[in-house]
Amino acid sequence: MSALSQQLDEYLRLRRLLGHDLADAGRLLPRFVTYLEVRDAEFVTVKAALDWSLEPEAPAGSTVWSKRMMVVRGFARYLSGIDARTEVPPVGAIPTRQRWRPPFIYSEADIVALMDQAAQSIPQPLRAATYQTLIGLLAATGLRIGEALRLDRHDVDFSDGVLLVRKSKFRKSRQVPLQMSTLQALQKYNHQREKHCPHPSTESFFVSLRGTRVIYEGVSKTFRMLCNRTGVGAGAPHPPRMHDLRHTFAVRTLLGWYRDGQDVQARMQWLSTYLGHREPRYTYHYLSAAPELLGHAARLLERDEAVRS
Repeated sequence: MSALSQQLDEYLRLRRLLGHDLADAGRLLPRFVTYLEVRDAEFVTVKAALDWSLEPEAPAGSTVWSKRMMVVRGFARYLSGIDARTEVPPVGAIPTRQRWRPPFIYSEADIVALMDQAAQSIPQPLRAATYQTLIGLLAATGLRIGEALRLDRHDVDFSDGVLLVRKSKFRKSRQVPLQMSTLQALQKYNHQREKHCPHPSTESFFVSLRGTRVIYEGVSKTFRMLCNRTGVGAGAPHPPRMHDLRHTFAVRTLLGWYRDGQDVQARMQWLSTYLGHREPRYTYHYLSAAPELLGHAARLLERDEAVRS
């Protein structure tokens, strides 16, 4: 093992001990170190960082290059305290152009159509039930898709009617209360899984036909098939994603509060906690996801200003 490889192992171990999520760094930095080792480089240079970051082809507007440079810069800052020859790439060496992608807001009919299509087009009963239940759960709770796929059987408390979401984004865990209809759907799936896959090889709540944990790549491909067959999102500026079910949940919750005359600002902290956001300002992002929400927010602002004056 080269010195750079050893230093990378120590860097990743240290960052993980500090609680950082290193999904990108853990995947990309070993490739960068291999790139340096092949060229007999003993330390990081700005040129090497740029050449490696710009190596893969990427479409216009992609964040691939800037993401690669970001993880290299973090590693280089660490190495600069060990090897004075290390060159830390400057911020902005590869500009980041992140553009907000407007979410697709599903109607209730869209969600029903997707769940019905799963039952009709997927011949295996367990697999069909997996997609029906997964789509329904995401729509009813606003979970992130990764959170749903990481659920284990003991994370679903049928007695108290809550889900335990363990160490999700920002390494936070939270409990998610469930409506009775959602709890009943999960109980139904639980029975179907036990019937069709009595001895799974994983503790995962959602399982594949082989009894293994369902993975995102397979889910994403099947969800796209369901959208295409139902026509959900046809003609939309951006194709619907599974993550947009989370946006839809937040938007429908906020709209319900506005229409019922609830104090939305006072209840925003609850929604922020429920969704697993670090602070409410991230939840306010959903106000821009639907024109009707912006209209409600504008009217409330006008009312508040009138009261103050």
